[in-house]
Parts: sequence; structure tokens; C-alpha cells
Amino acid sequence: MKSLRSLAWFGASLTFLAVITAHGHAQPAVDRQMVVAEDGSGEYRTVQAAVDAIPANNAGRVTVRIKPGTYAERVVIPRDKPNISFVGDDAAKTTLTYHLHARSLGADGRGVGTSGSTSTNVLADHFTAENLTFANSTPRDIAQALAISANGDRQIYRRCRFLGWQDTLYLGRGRQLFEDCYIEGGVDFIFGASTAVFLNCEIHSKRQGYLTAASTPKDAPYGYVFFNCRLTGAPDLRPASVYLGRPWRDYAHVLFLNCDMGPHIRPEGWHNWNQPNREKTARYGEFGSTGPGAKADGRVPWSRQLPEAEVKAITPQTVLAGRDRWNPLRMANGGKAP
Repeated sequence: MKSLRSLAWFGASLTFLAVITAHGHAQPAVDRQMVVAEDGSGEYRTVQAAVDAIPANNAGRVTVRIKPGTYAERVVIPRDKPNISFVGDDAAKTTLTYHLHARSLGADGRGVGTSGSTSTNVLADHFTAENLTFANSTPRDIAQALAISANGDRQIYRRCRFLGWQDTLYLGRGRQLFEDCYIEGGVDFIFGASTAVFLNCEIHSKRQGYLTAASTPKDAPYGYVFFNCRLTGAPDLRPASVYLGRPWRDYAHVLFLNCDMGPHIRPEGWHNWNQPNREKTARYGEFGSTGPGAKADGRVPWSRQLPEAEVKAITPQTVLAGRDRWNPLRMANGGKAP
């Protein structure tokens, strides 16, 4: 038995020495698992403590298993800590939340602003999350209050919930996949410059306002593409009171493909943010919309109803592929891309 342990140690040592980072420091290429539990039954009581314990430039994937509970803390995953997975058992039972909003005062006595209000800030690439709720507990209509900032490339969120009022989900940079997720808010609650796919998601409006506020760069072929999603509204929401989106920047790109739209969606669909010039550059379109909110003949003339031939070429894979041909739909349990 002793000799077997020695061989195992020797093999692990070789693996450790074989992986060298760009800075010349050795990094183990082995996967690692950590457990967070607020009741003390895990290695860490807080999510941030687990993140802090992960070495920078980690080569192997680190899975942080988060046991049921409400974790009232701000979480930041730095850009130099890629390949991290947050995994819960049930999104309804495991919540990461905080209460800052844009007017909250920071240490300098000034408002923290929109970016400073986020409860969870994911700056790293190759991040995945499953079976979790990301929330901002700020009461309604105070100010922008982000549940999460997705500020990294090749991020995946599966079976997650995103809860807030204004600016719930910020998509700052890179590419993200949201699959089988629930996203709620009131005003501009999906916003930013990323390329993102929403597959089989529920997008829930809590008040009259706008679903999206994309700031897609001019040279980006895609912004947000919603595939087979359901657009629902609160029971007390007035019919025809919610826009599909408004352009935060000139070249905003948003598509809704084969989505079911509730009666809360306005017939005109889109708003120009009181910037008529953006009607010439914003890229808004639909195909196969169904439900009481799908009224193609009432849409603004500067949006498009896409022809079927064009839509056939638009798939989650083509939207997210990029130059590295990333295909997260082939990835199992948040593993690395093939």
C-alpha cells in the first residue's frame, strides 16, 4: 500500500510540474472540488471565501458546490481566476444576493453607480453556474440594482434564476449562454455589449418598461438572440405595456426567434430611446413569434420580420462560435470546450 501511495504521489507531481503558466509558475492541471455551506458543514461558510482560496491562473476546473441557503454577500470572481463552476442543488433553495443599488453610498460618501451595485461580478472567462439564484434584494423602483455582471468570455448559466427590478442582468463583454433560465425585472433588465444566447428561458416582466437595452458593438454580428423563450408578465401588469427593447447604443442587436409573447408586449415592439437616428442603425428582428404579444403588423417599420431562409443559418452554435468555434451545447456539466 505504501508503494502504491508513493507512485500516486509521483504521478501527481509529474502532472504538477508539466503545467506551466505564461508567467513561468507551475499550476496543477487537476480538477478540484470545494464545498460552501452557511451552516458550517462545508469547507467554507461564504462563497467569496471559497473564491479567494482558488489560486490565480488556475489551469484545472474548480467546482464550488454551494449547499442550500441564502448567501447575503457580494461575490467577485477576478479575471485571473478562470475555469470556475458554481453548482447548486436547486435554484429555488440556493441564493446569492446583496442589497446595493446605484444610489447606495460607498466608502467615499458617493453613490456606487450602476456597476458598483452588482451582487455578483464575474470577471473571469470559462465560468459556469448551475441550479442557482442570483439576486439583488433592493426594493422596486429605487435605482439600478444588478443581480449579476457577466463580464467574461465563454460563460455558461444553466437552470439559474436572476431576480431584480432595474438592470437585473448586465452582459458586459464576451459570450454567454443562458439555458433553461428564469430572468425577471422591470426596466432594461437585460443590458450590455455581450453576445448572448437565451435558450428555452422565461423572461418575466414585473412592471411596464423594456426587456432589453443592448449596446452591441458595430462590428459584432450578434448581440442577444432569444431561442424558444417565453415572455411572461406579472398578473397585475397592464396589457401592451412592455417593449421588447430599446437601443442603449446605436448598433444594438436583438433577435427573438420562435418565442411566445404574452399580452404585456406592446404591438410596436421596439422603442428608439428618444434617439430617432438609432432607428437607422439598431438591428432588431423576429421570426415565428406567437402569443397575444406577437403582432407583426404592428411593429415599428425599422424592425424586421426575418425570412425563414435567413433564420435557418442562425443557431445557438453560429451565434456563439466566434473565431475559436466555441460550442457550449456540446459541453457536459460546464466542462471545457472540446
